[in-house]
Amino acid sequence: MPSSSSRRRAFSAADAGPRVSPEVEFLWWSECPSWERALADLRAAMVENGLDPASIVEREIASEAQAEAEGFPGSPTIRVDGADIAQPAEGMPRGLVCRVYLRRDRRVSPQPDPLDVRDALAARLSE
Repeated sequence: MPSSSSRRRAFSAADAGPRVSPEVEFLWWSECPSWERALADLRAAMVENGLDPASIVEREIASEAQAEAEGFPGSPTIRVDGADIAQPAEGMPRGLVCRVYLRRDRRVSPQPDPLDVRDALAARLSE
Protein backbone atom coordinates (compact mmCIF):
# COMPACT_ATOMS: atom_id res chain seq x y z
CA MET A 1 0.00 0.00 0.00
CA PRO A 2 1.45 3.38 -0.94
CA SER A 3 2.19 5.91 1.73
CA SER A 4 -0.28 8.73 2.12
CA SER A 5 2.32 11.16 0.83
CA SER A 6 2.34 9.35 -2.54
CA ARG A 7 -1.43 9.39 -2.94
CA ARG A 8 -3.27 12.01 -4.93
CA ARG A 9 -5.44 14.55 -3.17
CA ALA A 10 -9.16 14.95 -3.69
CA PHE A 11 -11.14 17.96 -2.63
CA SER A 12 -14.46 17.80 -0.91
CA ALA A 13 -16.99 20.52 -1.55
CA ALA A 14 -18.51 19.75 1.87
CA ASP A 15 -15.41 20.53 3.90
CA ALA A 16 -13.42 22.57 1.36
CA GLY A 17 -10.28 20.86 2.63
CA PRO A 18 -7.96 18.38 0.95
CA ARG A 19 -8.29 14.71 1.77
CA VAL A 20 -6.15 11.78 0.80
CA SER A 21 -7.77 9.86 -2.03
CA PRO A 22 -7.58 6.08 -1.99
CA GLU A 23 -5.58 3.96 -4.37
CA VAL A 24 -8.13 2.34 -6.67
CA GLU A 25 -7.08 -0.70 -8.68
CA PHE A 26 -8.98 -2.37 -11.50
CA LEU A 27 -7.77 -5.87 -12.37
CA TRP A 28 -9.17 -7.65 -15.41
CA TRP A 29 -8.72 -10.58 -17.76
CA SER A 30 -9.33 -10.02 -21.48
CA GLU A 31 -11.39 -13.21 -21.91
CA CYS A 32 -14.07 -11.91 -19.54
CA PRO A 33 -16.51 -9.73 -21.50
CA SER A 34 -17.84 -7.88 -18.44
CA TRP A 35 -14.64 -5.99 -17.64
CA GLU A 36 -15.36 -3.02 -19.91
CA ARG A 37 -18.76 -2.33 -18.33
CA ALA A 38 -17.30 -2.73 -14.83
CA LEU A 39 -14.54 -0.25 -15.65
CA ALA A 40 -17.10 2.26 -16.97
CA ASP A 41 -19.14 1.86 -13.75
CA LEU A 42 -15.98 2.36 -11.67
CA ARG A 43 -15.06 5.52 -13.56
CA ALA A 44 -18.58 6.90 -13.01
CA ALA A 45 -18.39 6.09 -9.29
CA MET A 46 -15.02 7.86 -9.08
CA VAL A 47 -16.51 11.02 -10.62
CA GLU A 48 -19.55 10.77 -8.31
CA ASN A 49 -17.20 10.71 -5.33
CA GLY A 50 -15.09 13.63 -6.53
CA LEU A 51 -12.15 11.46 -7.57
CA ASP A 52 -10.21 11.52 -10.81
CA PRO A 53 -11.00 8.40 -12.86
CA ALA A 54 -7.62 8.79 -14.57
CA SER A 55 -6.01 7.79 -11.26
CA ILE A 56 -7.39 4.23 -11.47
CA VAL A 57 -4.54 1.72 -11.62
CA GLU A 58 -5.62 -0.60 -14.43
CA ARG A 59 -3.89 -3.95 -14.61
CA GLU A 60 -4.58 -6.71 -17.11
CA ILE A 61 -3.98 -10.17 -15.68
CA ALA A 62 -2.68 -12.29 -18.54
CA SER A 63 -1.38 -15.52 -16.98
CA GLU A 64 -2.16 -17.92 -14.16
CA ALA A 65 1.23 -17.10 -12.64
CA GLN A 66 0.38 -13.39 -12.60
CA ALA A 67 -3.10 -14.19 -11.23
CA GLU A 68 -1.56 -16.18 -8.38
CA ALA A 69 0.97 -13.45 -7.60
CA GLU A 70 -1.81 -10.83 -7.47
CA GLY A 71 -4.19 -13.00 -5.44
CA PHE A 72 -6.57 -12.45 -8.35
CA PRO A 73 -10.05 -13.84 -7.59
CA GLY A 74 -11.21 -13.35 -11.17
CA SER A 75 -12.28 -10.67 -13.59
CA PRO A 76 -13.20 -7.96 -12.96
CA THR A 77 -11.76 -7.13 -9.54
CA ILE A 78 -11.84 -3.69 -7.92
CA ARG A 79 -9.63 -2.93 -4.94
CA VAL A 80 -9.66 0.20 -2.82
CA ASP A 81 -6.45 0.65 -0.84
CA GLY A 82 -5.69 -3.02 -1.44
CA ALA A 83 -9.06 -4.38 -0.24
CA ASP A 84 -11.45 -6.10 -2.63
CA ILE A 85 -14.76 -4.21 -2.64
CA ALA A 86 -16.64 -7.54 -2.74
CA GLN A 87 -14.82 -10.39 -1.06
CA PRO A 88 -15.43 -13.56 -3.06
CA ALA A 89 -17.22 -16.37 -1.23
CA GLU A 90 -15.08 -19.16 0.12
CA GLY A 91 -14.60 -21.95 -2.39
CA MET A 92 -15.14 -19.77 -5.46
CA PRO A 93 -12.68 -20.43 -8.30
CA ARG A 94 -9.73 -18.05 -8.51
CA GLY A 95 -7.32 -17.08 -11.28
CA LEU A 96 -8.19 -16.55 -14.92
CA VAL A 97 -11.94 -16.84 -14.46
CA CYS A 98 -14.92 -14.52 -14.80
CA ARG A 99 -16.18 -13.46 -11.39
CA VAL A 100 -19.77 -13.75 -10.26
CA TYR A 101 -21.22 -11.01 -8.06
CA LEU A 102 -24.43 -10.88 -6.08
CA ARG A 103 -26.24 -7.58 -6.60
CA ARG A 104 -28.23 -5.81 -3.92
CA ASP A 105 -31.47 -7.06 -5.47
CA ARG A 106 -30.05 -10.62 -5.09
CA ARG A 107 -29.50 -11.11 -8.84
CA VAL A 108 -26.28 -12.74 -9.99
CA SER A 109 -24.12 -10.53 -12.20
CA PRO A 110 -20.76 -10.65 -14.00
CA GLN A 111 -19.82 -7.26 -12.50
CA PRO A 112 -20.27 -5.65 -9.09
CA ASP A 113 -23.38 -3.63 -8.35
CA PRO A 114 -22.60 0.01 -9.28
CA LEU A 115 -24.05 1.10 -5.93
CA ASP A 116 -21.58 -1.17 -4.11
CA VAL A 117 -18.71 0.39 -6.08
CA ARG A 118 -19.89 3.91 -5.27
CA ASP A 119 -20.43 3.09 -1.60
CA ALA A 120 -17.03 1.39 -1.22
CA LEU A 121 -15.34 4.57 -2.48
CA ALA A 122 -17.50 6.83 -0.33
CA ALA A 123 -16.83 4.72 2.78
CA ARG A 124 -13.08 4.94 2.24
CA LEU A 125 -13.25 8.69 1.76
CA SER A 126 -15.20 9.17 4.97
CA GLU A 127 -12.56 7.40 7.11
